[in-house]
Amino acid sequence: MTEPDSSTLQRPDTDEPSTGLGTMLQAARPGPQEPPETRGRTTIADGVVEKIAGIAAREVPGIHALGGGFTRTMGAVRDRVPGGHASAGRGVKVEVGEKQTAIDLQIVVEYGFSIREIAAEVRENVIAAVERMTGLEVVEVNIAVNDVHLPNEDTPQTGEDRVL
Repeated sequence: MTEPDSSTLQRPDTDEPSTGLGTMLQAARPGPQEPPETRGRTTIADGVVEKIAGIAAREVPGIHALGGGFTRTMGAVRDRVPGGHASAGRGVKVEVGEKQTAIDLQIVVEYGFSIREIAAEVRENVIAAVERMTGLEVVEVNIAVNDVHLPNEDTPQTGEDRVL
């Protein structure tokens, strides 16, 4: 058996670029490659964060509604108009910066639930959803409890139910 002579082995010439696409793209871009996040700008509208926060808050058991009394009343009227729809961001106000956001929520809690526990769960759920979906850091979630919903508030009372 004979060993190959080093003079007959073909070695790639390191001075010549290869014909691969990746090499051509690297040659077209001078210097080190920039990470993808620095190759453009992403902006997130306030309404997007409001919707995400509103949906996340409503997912918590014990939340009856979002918004203050007037906001809920106007929202109910808007929902009854043909073509109208419920706003996921109702009762939510946000301030969105380049990397951070602050959120204010107005909530109505179901009677019998611990307001402190509900507020903590809402805060945790909203922070997790907004940070996961937007990449923004949530610096604060302020919660204002505007009302407690009683079980009998949804049933309309008519004169027929009264004792004569």
